[in-house]
Amino acid sequence: MSSLRLRPAIRGLVMDADHHVLMVRLVFPHGAFWVLPGGGIDEGENHMDALHRELLEETGLVGATIGAPVWKRTHHFRLIDGDGVEWRGQTETVYMVRTERFTPAPSFTEEELRAENLHEHRWWSLADMLAYEGDDNFTPRDIASYLHIIVNDGIPDVPFEIEHSS
Repeated sequence: MSSLRLRPAIRGLVMDADHHVLMVRLVFPHGAFWVLPGGGIDEGENHMDALHRELLEETGLVGATIGAPVWKRTHHFRLIDGDGVEWRGQTETVYMVRTERFTPAPSFTEEELRAENLHEHRWWSLADMLAYEGDDNFTPRDIASYLHIIVNDGIPDVPFEIEHSS
């Protein structure tokens, strides 16, 4: 492919009534990252259908009420997807998803989750994020500052724009 492009992706800011956020841990040869559940948008899929599919596959959440977009993020990295298509990163739209606390039960099998590099689920409080001293990174790195604004001031009228290059 002569010109690599950005993959369109979707993520859910899955938050319970106590403002805990559900994140998934992705493990790669170069490191591990705590990210919001979600992934690539399939050809012909709209944002809502893609997010419902991703939440079911990765967390088991069904019939979630999807709210407004809270941020958009461009992330530059090299990716070859399951179809062998090479991307130079992705553009993610993150939507608010309010839910009751639940125990993740992905529809994907353990093997399918590992193929997606997904190894763990965890509910995080803002305080837990700020106090975290582990080796894994949060993505986006400054997610705690965005969550602080959302929890204290509400969902922004215009989604935050986040740019990150690896």
